[in-house]
Amino acid sequence: MDPRILEAMMPDVVAASYFARLMADGYCIIPGAMDPRVGERVNCELESRFVQTPFCKGAFYGETTKRFGSLLNRSETIQSFVLNPLVLKLVQGALGPHCDRFNLNLTQAIEIHPGAPAQFAHRDQAMWGGPKGELEYLVNVMWPLTPFTAENGATVLWPGSHREQDKGFLPVEDSVVAAMEPGSVLLFLGSTLHAGGANRSNAPRRGILISYCLGWLRQFETQMLVYPPAVARGFPRELAELIGYSIHRPNLGNYEGQSPAVLLERDVPDFIQAQDALTSEQQAMIEQLENGGIPMEAVRNIRGHNAQAAA
Repeated sequence: MDPRILEAMMPDVVAASYFARLMADGYCIIPGAMDPRVGERVNCELESRFVQTPFCKGAFYGETTKRFGSLLNRSETIQSFVLNPLVLKLVQGALGPHCDRFNLNLTQAIEIHPGAPAQFAHRDQAMWGGPKGELEYLVNVMWPLTPFTAENGATVLWPGSHREQDKGFLPVEDSVVAAMEPGSVLLFLGSTLHAGGANRSNAPRRGILISYCLGWLRQFETQMLVYPPAVARGFPRELAELIGYSIHRPNLGNYEGQSPAVLLERDVPDFIQAQDALTSEQQAMIEQLENGGIPMEAVRNIRGHNAQAAA
């Protein structure tokens, strides 16, 4: 049965199955996640950009590889990748326990040319300096625009490496190649060791990398500069919020004390009323305090403990 039909019939069951694989192995491949014709449209919309973009500079990005971002500006069709419902369910499962909401971290087109060597193995969560092993920082989503094979540089992953984060290098023989056709999608955790493969074929390998991160992290691609209000105003609300035109409780990422979504209004007021955006636990504590449910002495003790901790 076509996976898209199965997902429509039993969305929760399908999502749970792939989520279990993602968390157990650090990655999962979903065949038939998108109509391949959608990828063909994206490929056509980005063709001139692929042709004109220079090769990267540096061993990590790859000097026989082309990369460019800002894909929501360059392709109208890319929104269907970013907002894929099944992908967003899996991302929510991985990141949701650690944040109030997750954000779009990056959209990037990648073209690995013939002769490109294998990229060195790495974990994308290394861009943030926080403790590792306690939570997931991001989820990567790779959509192939051409077939991904062992010969043309398909993504290489080390299954279970998200549970061995103290090991920067693992044996090559323990890795797997994410071979897949356009229409399929690869998801892998930011804690999973991976690399772009060597392209030993005679044709470029193209793919779209979309990643999502915890809503309280700085994004790899500065989304609100890439998509300023004049641009984001034309996006669906769900997409604008994913970019960052939203607030992460409590009150993080605000504009004049409100969600930056206020900037998407046609007429932004000169004087804006700051509004609480608290977690449910904080709101409940305030209500208890107002109703006399929490002694002021306890609140003072909490505040004093916090002040000492800060000192």
